Amino acid sequence: MYDKKKLSLILPVYNEEKNIKNSIQEFFALNIFDEIIVVDNNSSDNSRNLIKKTKAKYFKENIQGYGAAIRKGLSKASGDLIVVCEPDGTFDARDSLKLLKYTKKYDCVFGTRTSRKYIEKGAKMYFLLRIGNIIVAKFLSLMFPGTKLTDVGCTFKIFKKECYKKIKNKLKVIGSELQPEIMIQLINQKYKIIEIPVKYKKRKGYSKITYNLFSTSILALKMIKLIVILKIKYILK
Repeated sequence: MYDKKKLSLILPVYNEEKNIKNSIQEFFALNIFDEIIVVDNNSSDNSRNLIKKTKAKYFKENIQGYGAAIRKGLSKASGDLIVVCEPDGTFDARDSLKLLKYTKKYDCVFGTRTSRKYIEKGAKMYFLLRIGNIIVAKFLSLMFPGTKLTDVGCTFKIFKKECYKKIKNKLKVIGSELQPEIMIQLINQKYKIIEIPVKYKKRKGYSKITYNLFSTSILALKMIKLIVILKIKYILK
């Protein structure tokens, strides 16, 4: 519980055996989460067995894709507040407490990893990736005014369950561009949103999405395409 509200955490997993158990334990150690929902997105390593050894709730999502895994987790969450994060070691579980403080005044709290002050040595936030995130986030902010954003790809977010209920039928993405889709749909609902810097650390294991410049560029283009399509739909509505 947090501020007398039930708290749910969603962790998507695809071959995260190097840190999944540790991540679950770190979040549970905060003694605020009523449930941790872990969605296994067809892992081929030992992730499933490691998850099963914890108190987390295990779910399987057969449709391959980060978006599909997150959407499965959102559909299973019962908390008044929903936290979305990743269990790859890049985020600090304790930052949950930092972000939660803002839920008293805001409906949604987005994390951002683009502040140099919070990027730890060894973290995979090289110059082009950082600048790319900022540029696409600024483009999103321009297309959908209301919230100044600096990171379109940060997966560390908190929003109220009532906010999710308003947008759940609007979420269609099954890939990694789900993040801007969630952000846009929440902005369109005129919710009070704030973006807060979070620590960004060295990843444990390997990245399946932004593993090189080419894959990062492809994701950026997908995000830009999505933003444009949703803007057109919003105008024509």
